[in-house]
Amino acid sequence: MSENDYLLAWGAYLIAALGCLLVWFRLTGWMWRYLREPLRVLMTVLLFTPTIVDPAKEQFAPAVAISAMDLLLDVGNNVWRAVADLAMYSLIALALYLLFVAIRWPLVRWWKGRAGEVADGESEPTLREMLEQDDYAAAHYDPRRDQGGRLEPRL
Repeated sequence: MSENDYLLAWGAYLIAALGCLLVWFRLTGWMWRYLREPLRVLMTVLLFTPTIVDPAKEQFAPAVAISAMDLLLDVGNNVWRAVADLAMYSLIALALYLLFVAIRWPLVRWWKGRAGEVADGESEPTLREMLEQDDYAAAHYDPRRDQGGRLEPRL
């Protein structure tokens, strides 16, 4: 395999892995934030972790592909190296993610607390208090809603 073929194969794999990662992001989009983000980190590590195939030639291959081929087809003895690389990179990525969460969590709580503060220091009136006000009904009365028909725009 020449150097150009090697780079072309890695380029094709990276494009396919980015497509798979995009699909994974769409599949996990509905989940709770603190479940979704670690799953995305783990899938990123799973797709983009390289492992060495031949130490003499310094050629790498995706660790998930090497471990799958070695386990299913019994073609080599690189499965433990690939699994070790996957485990090491997963632990590093999850540690960095936990550090990111530890920094982000107080900032998010501070930001939500800051946004929730009322400028006057008073709480907003409840629905009961608004209905008890005499001028509330007069100020918010819309006679078009009481007609029961459709409201057509004027041209």
